[in-house]
Amino acid sequence: MSIHPASRRAPVMKDVARMAGVSYQTVSRVLNQHPNVSAGARERVEAAIAELGYRPNPAARSLVTRRSQTIGVLASELAQYGPARTLLGLEQAARDVGYFVSIATLRTVTPQAVRDAVDHFGDQGVDGLVVVVPHPGLLEELDRVAPAFPVVAATSDPERLLAGAGVDQRLGARLAVQHLIGLGHTSIGHLAGPFDWYDAAERVAGWRDALAGAGLAADLLVEGDWTAARGYEVGRELAASRAVTAVLVGNDQMALGLLRGVQEAGLRVPEDISVVGFDDQPEAAYFFPPLTTVRQDFEELGRRCIGALLAALDADAQQAPGVVEPRLVVRSTTGRPVAS
Repeated sequence: MSIHPASRRAPVMKDVARMAGVSYQTVSRVLNQHPNVSAGARERVEAAIAELGYRPNPAARSLVTRRSQTIGVLASELAQYGPARTLLGLEQAARDVGYFVSIATLRTVTPQAVRDAVDHFGDQGVDGLVVVVPHPGLLEELDRVAPAFPVVAATSDPERLLAGAGVDQRLGARLAVQHLIGLGHTSIGHLAGPFDWYDAAERVAGWRDALAGAGLAADLLVEGDWTAARGYEVGRELAASRAVTAVLVGNDQMALGLLRGVQEAGLRVPEDISVVGFDDQPEAAYFFPPLTTVRQDFEELGRRCIGALLAALDADAQQAPGVVEPRLVVRSTTGRPVAS
């Protein structure tokens, strides 16, 4: 006999097991993302959950698993697009596997602030912690604090990827520069993010790698601050100097300002200068001209981080590779250089 959502009582795991024709333990394994479940059984359980409208009871689950079903997220620089979207991806990925997220943000990364945050998460009894790490100081402080729960990092620092996940920023920069080289550009500058950010440093390295691989000089490297205002300022300078025919910009916001700066000064995009951004913000397709940029999959980054944390909590859990590959989205701001 089928049990439907219209029943008076809320469905429980035994109802799901009965409808799916599996054991209670199999339902538990599916809910906890355990790999040792056949595809057919998993599909039947998920179908029964959907039909019944079953929702796991966090309190009951915590008694069985001795876990709080809560993950801490420690972040900073959330005013910037990348960290903010990473946080959203983490929260969605955690909810998809039945976890709640507790968030703490740091205005400044100091030893005391990091210790206070770790103590806060310890008092909440979180099962583990994901750190959204823009620059080195935060992880270094966490190493000194040595939390009593597993910690994984959302970072592009190559040395930390084994204990977390990150977008391959170096590959993203190489894809952008190789695209420009393929169009015939030989003088390609880079307006980078702040040099003390992991992502910015990796993009600089990718820019250098691609130029070196083509036998080209890395002559124009400018430090930015992620803002459109800085992009505008550098755009005006590039228009005056005509030092390059193409530029890789460290994020879409700076690219927006740079586009205005060069076009106000009379340059045509892409005929006089080609521009590539980084992130593929939703607005990038509506810049003038629409922006060629490097897309980061922040939702997948969130899933990889949560998978890494679950693997740290459960030795039987399967963990996807920690590196998320970006891809180049070609629009209208790149083209072949026009001889002056």
